[in-house]
Amino acid sequence: MNKTSGLTSKEQLVLDVANFVDDPLGFVYFAFLWGEGDLTDHKGPDEWQKEVLGEIGLAIGSGDREAFQAAVASGHGIGKGALSAWIIFWAMATKPHLNGVVTANTKCQLETKTWRELAVWHKRSLIKNWFEWTATKFYHVDHPETWFTAAIPWSEKNPEAFAGQHGEHVLIIYDEASAIPDIIWEVSEGAMTTPGAMRFAFGNPTRNTGKFRECFGKFKHRWLLWQIDSRDCRMTDKRKLDEWVDDYGEDSDFVKVRVRGEFPSASSMQFIPSDIVEAAQEREAKSYSHEPLIIGVDVARFGDDQSVICFRRGRDAMTIPWRKYRGLDTMQLAARVAEVVAEFQPDAVFVDGGGVGGGVVDRLRQLAFNCVDVNFGAKADDARYLNKRAEMWGRMKEWLVGGSILKDRDLRDDLIGVEYGYTVTNQIQLEKKEDMKKRGLASSDCGDALAVTFAHPVASKGMSAGPSQAAKARREYNPFAGNRVSYRP
Repeated sequence: MNKTSGLTSKEQLVLDVANFVDDPLGFVYFAFLWGEGDLTDHKGPDEWQKEVLGEIGLAIGSGDREAFQAAVASGHGIGKGALSAWIIFWAMATKPHLNGVVTANTKCQLETKTWRELAVWHKRSLIKNWFEWTATKFYHVDHPETWFTAAIPWSEKNPEAFAGQHGEHVLIIYDEASAIPDIIWEVSEGAMTTPGAMRFAFGNPTRNTGKFRECFGKFKHRWLLWQIDSRDCRMTDKRKLDEWVDDYGEDSDFVKVRVRGEFPSASSMQFIPSDIVEAAQEREAKSYSHEPLIIGVDVARFGDDQSVICFRRGRDAMTIPWRKYRGLDTMQLAARVAEVVAEFQPDAVFVDGGGVGGGVVDRLRQLAFNCVDVNFGAKADDARYLNKRAEMWGRMKEWLVGGSILKDRDLRDDLIGVEYGYTVTNQIQLEKKEDMKKRGLASSDCGDALAVTFAHPVASKGMSAGPSQAAKARREYNPFAGNRVSYRP
């Protein structure tokens, strides 16, 4: 930097650093002793890091003071932690009285990797005496109460901890962002109303649902995005990466997530792969009048859940619009179900009768509407599954390969969001709704409404007992043809 006459060395340093307010890449080259000490073998950031820092500078330097968002999905070992530390250091050094927050997928990740990396680069900096690093806070020594970045483990019980980032300069960083619940993202949206606020999300793209995935999909026009292949990075172990590719295959989900920085076709324990669901949403709806029309009802259990009425005829769960309700009691929901039953005259009505759902079943029967009370926790007919819910979802998964469903975000997220495991007797066991909520996902109301239509095989009310061509066609279509039961509301 050019020397300004009359300034002390400290004053000159302050001025030099201030010149990097819109140049994070220049700051990283200036602020750290590249080629010296433990950086002897390093001449600067990796190529991908230089690209990201350069693009950030261009976007922020545009002068429009709009909130800025950038996300990086990558394979393992590329240096995301170092990039996060540089961004924090640059923002703290060039934006007076910055109010920043950093969180990660787990408290351990935050403390031992993300935040520790900041400590490492703090020690390497030319301006390390400007700031103090502690286990929970990185602050300006002269303004510890107003100029800082805090390390805060996320908590769904206290999401408001992320709502208080307000000031002239705001910084938010998510590490391993795939596993950070949506509620944390949503609460921190308030801070993004600050002009010039910055939000960064880094991580391996492990999940096909949630806000991190949406950065690269639904909201990609709002984010500056990178997907980084670990094989293109300087510091990765290429031998190990090649072993993974040899062992799992280039197109495997393992390699997509851990090497290529791509979102998987299915997360490691995802029950229904994303590509199956997306194909079903694009498939043209086809059904036949002789096929039974089935209504499925999922009843809301908690205040933020929704009750859902869905319709399925054969391979078509798209043509008749679904109904979604919030805030209805059992009597009100039963009335809505009665209305659609009277209108569409279905061949079967299946209701999730667990918990408060039993009240809906009772009320429908009082009104002389026949319906089937489906207990999701009941024993499955198929020994492969732990219970009825897992069995219904298994049948639905098979059906989706040829079925058509609504282009509905809630339904898509429900279908691809549910994870599974195995019991000690190797039966398939689905994730509970309560556990989905703990992961930051919504209750699978739409998914369960469709799944319950597979509770039992159903025959059309107009089905002939004789060996007609229509009956033959129905047997050929229905996957449960050898075990069909008749149902009449």
